[in-house]
Amino acid sequence: MYALHDIVEMKKPHACGTNAWEIIRIGADMKIKCQGCERVVMLTRHDFDKRFKRVLRSAGE
Repeated sequence: MYALHDIVEMKKPHACGTNAWEIIRIGADMKIKCQGCERVVMLTRHDFDKRFKRVLRSAGE
């Protein structure tokens, strides 16, 4: 599914126009960082799972 430091795509793009996010914290809350403008957003795990689309690049690559 997804892991720490994966680059993921969400269903809607960020206001800056980028749709790639890096996962920087996994727990009850998810912290993701926009790859375009470096903004950090915190979501509940439930909200993240609803908005998650796919993994673009795995951290292991």
